[in-house]
Amino acid sequence: MRTRSFPPPGRTRARTGAGAGDDSTGRVSPALRLAAAYAWRLIVVGVAVYAVFSVLGRFHLVAVAVFLALVITALLRPLVGLLGRWMPRAAAVAVGMAGSLLLFLTALSLVGEGVAGEWPQLRREFGGGVARIERWLEGPPFRVRPEALSDLQERIGSFLSSHRTTLISTALTGAGRAVEVLTSLALALFCSVFFIHSGDRMWRWLRGQLPVRLRRPVERAGAAAWRTFTGYTRGIVLVAAINATLVGIALFLLGVPLALPLALLEFFAAFVPLVGSPVALAVAAVVALASQGPLVAGVVVLLIVVIGQIEGHVLHPLVMSWAVRLHPVVVALSVVSGGIAAGVLGAVVAVPLVSVVWSVYGVLRRPLPPV
Repeated sequence: MRTRSFPPPGRTRARTGAGAGDDSTGRVSPALRLAAAYAWRLIVVGVAVYAVFSVLGRFHLVAVAVFLALVITALLRPLVGLLGRWMPRAAAVAVGMAGSLLLFLTALSLVGEGVAGEWPQLRREFGGGVARIERWLEGPPFRVRPEALSDLQERIGSFLSSHRTTLISTALTGAGRAVEVLTSLALALFCSVFFIHSGDRMWRWLRGQLPVRLRRPVERAGAAAWRTFTGYTRGIVLVAAINATLVGIALFLLGVPLALPLALLEFFAAFVPLVGSPVALAVAAVVALASQGPLVAGVVVLLIVVIGQIEGHVLHPLVMSWAVRLHPVVVALSVVSGGIAAGVLGAVVAVPLVSVVWSVYGVLRRPLPPV
């Protein structure tokens, strides 16, 4: 009787394993499996981010007020700490808040007084400047027909007269927006008083409500977030102040009217990185073109380039080292995305938000130090 021989078990498993490892048998490749794992995690993160922004959109006044309160706290906390060495904490908070508010209102009154004092002269200069611009456009190299310019003025006038109702409703909507802005400012001042006075106690209470295993990671993340936010806030205020000072001095020396209001516009516009400062200086160039002519306007355009180089290559790298260094591409994408999502406010908030998130991520991915 013949005995049937069987191959060794190891050889059979080897052939079977070779067949199972072949991609033609339908096994999912490791690269595709890894991509799928990251894809569903990114989807979950995207849904969570969308939900957060949806909630913030419904309560945008509260979100704006809290953000402004954090900005005020980051700016005034060192001053209050310095005053607290000679007076009680509550008195130091009151003196710091009242002095800062008085300084802000004084700056606004100076700007309003300057605009009111220069407005008649500016209106006359604008009248002559518009005529100069028309003659300039009629000459070489543009060769614009005078009829086209007169037709443009007539069309603007007819548009304003035909859309008067729309403009009035827009103005009323703007008045409603002004009420919302004042409400947010009042709520921001109210919250900032408590953040400056007892923010540490509020943070300790909030951390104490968490489970024990989460307290240390949350403490590290909160410390990193606040350090980044305060560094960015103080840095961007310093950059904006330097830009506004340079612009104000240059416009004053060039004889451009409304130098102080334009410098203040440059200060607030600098809070939108890479975009705000050129837009504010473009407004200054238009004012210079209408009031002083193309030569001075060209000097202002040159000023845009010079200040942009100083801001991009000196001020931002030096000052932003206090916070998180972000690549200019990341900054540009953040500003544009924030502007699309929430307008000017989104463009202002985008960069500090990305900086804080990146800082928290960098802290949490490192292992906890031993207790």
